[in-house]
Amino acid sequence: MYEFLKGVGFLVLAAVFAASAAAEEPVKLTIGWAVAPAQLTPILFDHPGLAKHLGKSYTLEPERFVGSSVALQALATGELNVGPMTFNVLGPAVLPSGAGLTDLRIIADELRDGVGDYESNHYMVRNDGPIHRVEDLKGKVVAVNGIGGGQDIFMRVMLKRHGLVYPGDYTIVEAQFPTMKGLLADNKADLIIGVKPFTEDPALKAIGHDLFTQRDAVGPSDFLFLTARAGFIAQHRAALVDFFEDDIRATRWFMNPANHDEAVAIAAKFIKMPPERLSWAFTKSDFYRDPNLRPDLAGIQKNVDMLQDFGFIKAHVDVKAHSDLSLITEAAKRIQ
Repeated sequence: MYEFLKGVGFLVLAAVFAASAAAEEPVKLTIGWAVAPAQLTPILFDHPGLAKHLGKSYTLEPERFVGSSVALQALATGELNVGPMTFNVLGPAVLPSGAGLTDLRIIADELRDGVGDYESNHYMVRNDGPIHRVEDLKGKVVAVNGIGGGQDIFMRVMLKRHGLVYPGDYTIVEAQFPTMKGLLADNKADLIIGVKPFTEDPALKAIGHDLFTQRDAVGPSDFLFLTARAGFIAQHRAALVDFFEDDIRATRWFMNPANHDEAVAIAAKFIKMPPERLSWAFTKSDFYRDPNLRPDLAGIQKNVDMLQDFGFIKAHVDVKAHSDLSLITEAAKRIQ
């Protein structure tokens, strides 16, 4: 009997130690991204010493997706823990008539357009063309990267303000950003969307100029933010706070002018581009990044309301109710 009990005791202790070891395993964070260096995720910790908690409370696995809608599907299936989101995907994501992810929460910021002197997306026309005012687009063709996407909605807002309403007054075609220059050069579109790094192309600068910017259309806008599901947040709160502490530290490092040359070199190596073609990155010629990763919820709400105004979503979405900023609030306090 003694030997039996001794054996049972050994098994119990082994189970306890195994459970304890499992509990101490770092949480695997799979975080989505689409475009670098606009999104820092795949290069976030390439400078040594920024990630104090990496490998201890969490591990990081960046996962590339073509856009927010695909990242949303990965969040729904659990393939992603944390997913980048744009306002035009948030509404359909959380509404019962859409994806129905009512537990989706905005937890941190990534990029904002048109803040102060920082970069804003461009809506461009030909230098030698007939378009001199927004009103001149009546009967013309405009190219967007996706119907119902952010740049499409912002363009429609600007044109509507000048008396032009889709589809009666103009035609929309879809095109990827790398092909926009060709559409303008070949007169297949009268207005295109220009984003970096494509707007730095000397050939595009030679044929086109801004008719207006995204800032002109809608003012500053919170363009890209991070989301996670409430259950994952509750289960792994401590690890997420640790990650965002490291994320804030890294974001501030990248945006520090003293680190500009090294930051550009890191980004250039990752995307395989000469550093001199990325000199604008992490400056005011780039998008704005909040030093505490704090989203502009009021700005996101304004943009989501635009979706309802244009009929892309059928019901109101309360952005604040789908947000949890406690993680970044706690993380920022650690490194003030």
